[in-house]
Amino acid sequence: MSSTATPTGLVRVERPLPSVALVTLNRPQARNALSMALRRELVSTFAQLADDAELRVVVLAAAGDVFCAGLDLKELGASADPSAAVVSSPQDNPAAAVADFPWPVIGAIQGAAVTGGFELALACDVLLASPQARFADTHARVGVLPGWGLSQKLQRLIGVARAKEMSFSGNFIDAPQALAWGLVNRVVPPEQLLPQALQLAADMAGVLPEALRAYKRLIDDGAALPLADALRLEREHCAQWAAGLTGDAVESRRRAVTERGRGQQSND
Repeated sequence: MSSTATPTGLVRVERPLPSVALVTLNRPQARNALSMALRRELVSTFAQLADDAELRVVVLAAAGDVFCAGLDLKELGASADPSAAVVSSPQDNPAAAVADFPWPVIGAIQGAAVTGGFELALACDVLLASPQARFADTHARVGVLPGWGLSQKLQRLIGVARAKEMSFSGNFIDAPQALAWGLVNRVVPPEQLLPQALQLAADMAGVLPEALRAYKRLIDDGAALPLADALRLEREHCAQWAAGLTGDAVESRRRAVTERGRGQQSND
């Protein structure tokens, strides 16, 4: 497994499986708080990975026992212009870099994800959590408003009333509650968090690459539209895709899907 670090060492990139990258926040001594340097390294890392022709899926994790404590409030408090750090530009908005990434991003949340760290988790396509994972939105307690999507994404995931409960109180919800509310896909034992995230990444990386990329974009674009417009979008994309199909290609993929299904049944 190859492993590299960004110039500052704040982000670690490993290639544990073919077509899969493991990106790790590497500032555990500061609970992976999002300093400006870390934010920019994350944005740069995802930009470089987007240009990797072999890549299909990213797993986003963190070193230590905290996923991410949010913005670096010590750095923010010492800044002569805090608004410049709160109102992000494209080069220092890691949540946008993750959300706009063309391939699936699986978040492996092993500990607390707070405020900006919560927004970073929400930018992922799929979330797996250990039992120690916790989520909180403390924007109102800190005295800032979210700018990386939390106020809109959270309510669409768990419902308006639950989102208001979290954001107005700043209270944590634990992993079982996050699972019950539909915030995370599954909760797994700590020692299985990365293995299961990587196995899921391998499963995703095994599908037709152009379909994987197009499907992510279709879901994300449709989620931003009213249902009638989203259904129209799906029909348009379906017709465009179908125009390029051949009978031989469909048959070949049918056989591959059938064989994979038989293999999964034999492993049950």
